[in-house]
Amino acid sequence: MESSGENAPRTGRANSTQPGCETPVRLPKDVELDLERSVQAVLRELSAQAPALQSNQGMWRWSLHKKVERDPSKSPALVHILLRELEKAESEDLRHVIIPLLHTLMYVLTKATGIAEELYRRTYAFCMRLLTLPAPYCTVALDCAVRLKTETAVPGTLYQRLVIAEQNLPSELYPYQERVFLFVDPELVSPSVCSALLLEIQAAQEQQTPEACMRHVVSHALQAALGEACHAGALQRKLQASPRHALERIFHAVVAAVEQMASEPSPSREGHLERLEEIYCSLLGPAAAARGRCGGHDALQDRPPSIPLPSPYITFHLWTDEEQLWKELVLFLRPRSQMRLSADLEALDLQGLLPDRELARVSVLSTDSGIERDLPLGADELLTPSSPEMEHGGLQRKGGMKKRAWPLDLLMLGGWDGPPGLHRRTGRPDGDGELLPGVSRLHTARVLVLGDDRMLGRLAQAYHSLRKRETQKFCLTPRLSLQLYYIPVLAAKPAASRQPELGELAAFLGRADPWYQNTVNTLCPAIHKLAEMPPSLGSSRTVDPFILDVITYYVRMGTQPIYFQIYTVKIFFGDLSQDPPEDIFLTELTVKIQDSKLPKDGFSPRRKGVAEGPGAELSICYQKALLSHRAQEVTVSLRATGLVLKALPGSDTEVSGPTHCPPTAAPLPDHTCLNVSVTEVVKTSNLAGRSFSVVTNTFRTANIRIQSQDQRLLTLLLDKDSRRTFRDVVRFEVAPCPEPCSGTQKSKALWLSSHQQKEMERTRAMPKPLLMPINTFSGIVQ
Repeated sequence: MESSGENAPRTGRANSTQPGCETPVRLPKDVELDLERSVQAVLRELSAQAPALQSNQGMWRWSLHKKVERDPSKSPALVHILLRELEKAESEDLRHVIIPLLHTLMYVLTKATGIAEELYRRTYAFCMRLLTLPAPYCTVALDCAVRLKTETAVPGTLYQRLVIAEQNLPSELYPYQERVFLFVDPELVSPSVCSALLLEIQAAQEQQTPEACMRHVVSHALQAALGEACHAGALQRKLQASPRHALERIFHAVVAAVEQMASEPSPSREGHLERLEEIYCSLLGPAAAARGRCGGHDALQDRPPSIPLPSPYITFHLWTDEEQLWKELVLFLRPRSQMRLSADLEALDLQGLLPDRELARVSVLSTDSGIERDLPLGADELLTPSSPEMEHGGLQRKGGMKKRAWPLDLLMLGGWDGPPGLHRRTGRPDGDGELLPGVSRLHTARVLVLGDDRMLGRLAQAYHSLRKRETQKFCLTPRLSLQLYYIPVLAAKPAASRQPELGELAAFLGRADPWYQNTVNTLCPAIHKLAEMPPSLGSSRTVDPFILDVITYYVRMGTQPIYFQIYTVKIFFGDLSQDPPEDIFLTELTVKIQDSKLPKDGFSPRRKGVAEGPGAELSICYQKALLSHRAQEVTVSLRATGLVLKALPGSDTEVSGPTHCPPTAAPLPDHTCLNVSVTEVVKTSNLAGRSFSVVTNTFRTANIRIQSQDQRLLTLLLDKDSRRTFRDVVRFEVAPCPEPCSGTQKSKALWLSSHQQKEMERTRAMPKPLLMPINTFSGIVQ
């Protein structure tokens, strides 16, 4: 009786010389103690029990990974220590350290070779036990468990897929591509910071040629599968001496062996070892493989050379054009040599996805016999063997026009980011899947912005414009998975003049996700120190690029989004000849009272009987935020000197809210209320005369309308950005920004069934809010 692929490796562990079966190598006691101390430092940092370590925040995790990168033989010991700490945290219910330790462990397992199968199985069993915990623990655990199952059966799969996708290496069996777009606003970030980041990225990527990445993939796959039977030093020397055409042939052979085995329902570890051993023998000859089986080693095998994990391909952009994000994403989808969209996107246009062609009819010569059995598979709809159409189809004829089952989520454009949470990074890049038949999401764009809250406001504008453009020209959504990341970079100012309010969203993310706080929010001082260093491209500059390493860790492991509501504001000016514009904001809207007044024939004359005083007489109408979600409208009139509408809760507010949702539902927002602070002027009269005092009133709402009742004009400031200032305002309205409506929905409704048409009408009556996701390591930790 044949053993299953899952049990096959167990029979081979008795023979320590069999390829792929590792015998644990005991490290010196001082080395294990050093790793143990580093792990404990990370735990103390998370527990906030060591104030003296605050200056080194973010360094401990980085130094821990660097130790095993310089000496790969330490990887099994570090995996054992991290797994032991995870099991301890589980038994003592220390949940705040589970996700950081699990991310650290998975990052080590992705790069390491020579890990015993027992450690993989223990880690997999631990992740399965975490599935009983609430989100985000079960979400992260399921993501890790799926990847571990593949890696256990086919060692080296995670590393291979990561390098192929990030470096855009050609592969027919794994055609996925990723790119990191780093956007910096030159008006918000100093030129020294921009140049320092650009130099570090360029210096690191100069060493990452396609040939070098192919050699890394081949070496890692053979070492991970063959273990001690692989002569790593001789293998790397052989690959280094191979010409380009020979290297490509070996690379494609290794990729085919790994991907074909990983795609099988029950992959066999023994079969995988046999395939890679054949490739290994073709490189070094059967004599080298025989020496490995017999346990023979040379001096170079005592410490195998390190196989680096190349940093992802990063493009650096100074954000100067509002349409720049759209243009870069389109160029990512098509080669620069092409002057038009690719053939499959043009085919999508012919299917009625563009509104200007929704009435077009294309006349073609039909070769349809009218018999459904004669239709080629995949021509229109794939019929499953158990479907009623296949059982009762036979030779019957149907109507000449067949209804195309367009997904309802596609028509409502709710699936831009793909199903959040549970389906991310399960062996393939984020957002994998088909939104349209025959069109796969093979590209993942990781957009990383650096700056403060003003930069995030600009990102929200670009995101809204992108979504709105997709309703007019549907070309990015079916092909591209968009992931958004944020690293705060505040201006380096003296402590007395520093503006902490410019980093409110970063502070919120740090409160929601402690690992984001320790890993990402601590980068700002390091970035400024990097900018102060003299520019140099010497070898000492690129040995340990700390900033680039942390960016790489964040974009790889930060897969859990936190959703933020985007708000729209409609503005009415005192000059009635100006059309009321609409804009959006993400974090804050500030209202100030201007000194100037409207002319007497202006929009709203001053009411009689209103006493002069500081500020302006305002009429505020808002819908009160209630737990029952019932509509309760409140209208008040008061004199105020200013207002602030904040979309983020303060530091004293509890961080809560769902970060994930079922794939069939729209992602729920984490915070859908505006926190309004009104600086009210209170008039008092006494024997000394009339005086005024100032009182701050706060309330929560999602919709608000504010109008100046006297001749005072208002000034609006969106997202704290002085470039987005509106003056001479007499009235404005704020509400949650809805999903952009698609003009193509009318043409699609003809192809829907009656039930889908009713569902579409119901969804249109209750528009979904437009939410912008920002990726973190865990989402909101309850």
